[in-house]
Amino acid sequence: MMRPMQLGRGEAVFHEGMPAFGLYILCQGKVKLAKHTRGGHSQILKLLGPGEILGEKTLFDQETYTCYAKTLEPSRLMFIPREEFLAFVKKYPQVALRLVEKLSRELKVFGDKLVEITSRSAKERVARVILSLAQAFGHQVEEGLDMGVELPRAELAEMAGVSTETAIRILSELRERGILALPGHRIVIKRLEALQGLAHPFRTFLRENLV
Repeated sequence: MMRPMQLGRGEAVFHEGMPAFGLYILCQGKVKLAKHTRGGHSQILKLLGPGEILGEKTLFDQETYTCYAKTLEPSRLMFIPREEFLAFVKKYPQVALRLVEKLSRELKVFGDKLVEITSRSAKERVARVILSLAQAFGHQVEEGLDMGVELPRAELAEMAGVSTETAIRILSELRERGILALPGHRIVIKRLEALQGLAHPFRTFLRENLV
């Protein structure tokens, strides 16, 4: 049933408002899900890595996509047409149960995100986004723990729910304190425990399939 898709960096997987024709499985690369806001801005909802799926929320209601998906790096995906996937689910109902579990986790995550934005300081939110990205995509380098995703400061700010200026100020402060290194668009965590101390425990995840 799967039809391969090969996309370069910065290419659209689907657009907001586009009819939902099926389900996408990300096999290689990274994809961001985001939503357009007033004033021509956008809000990143989450980042996806290999093994995760896109477009599952519109499978059953035949509506349009309520957000857009764009690659952060060259990516390979598999597309499954809606009708073929629904027939597959009817044959294997345990797949439907797994989808329900996934959607339930997402509801909890976004509920937590709303609470976090209204009750946590900007520095905590920025620190938590960096830690979550490093947990999902990071890798060790000579300087420390590389976050694993090269994001413009504006997009990092979107994920933390702060202004770009605030994000830049916080990153500069953390660099001066020796907690982070900021080579180019990369972010390297030099003092992991110190950053964890700024990001108090909170159940918010940028990815779901971390295991």
